[in-house]
Amino acid sequence: MTTLRNSVKLIGRPGNDPEMKSTANNRKMARFRMATNEYYTNAKGDRVNDTQWHSLIAWGKTAEIVEKLVKKGKEIAIEGKLTSRVWEDKDGNKRQIVEVVVNEIQVLEKAAVEEAAS
Repeated sequence: MTTLRNSVKLIGRPGNDPEMKSTANNRKMARFRMATNEYYTNAKGDRVNDTQWHSLIAWGKTAEIVEKLVKKGKEIAIEGKLTSRVWEDKDGNKRQIVEVVVNEIQVLEKAAVEEAAS
């Protein structure tokens, strides 16, 4: 039951191609943002689209998979956990971000999977 304590599952579309970096010890890191959409009908009967943006980060082998398969706009499913970071920007302002650390990823669009295989 401990895996339920901090578990995130999302289906959505990346808003950008992943930004790839390597650490000093040559460990790969992929960072990108993903949009998820929910639809509901408001009191007037209009269909409303509610889009939420999520910051995602992947490390090591998962980052390598992200680099090969994830492209802007392609529908993906991810599983991971929430993390929070605090830092100071160049002006000395305290900044904070909540990110999803991706543990598993699946491309849901067949064309993207076939393209990566070739």
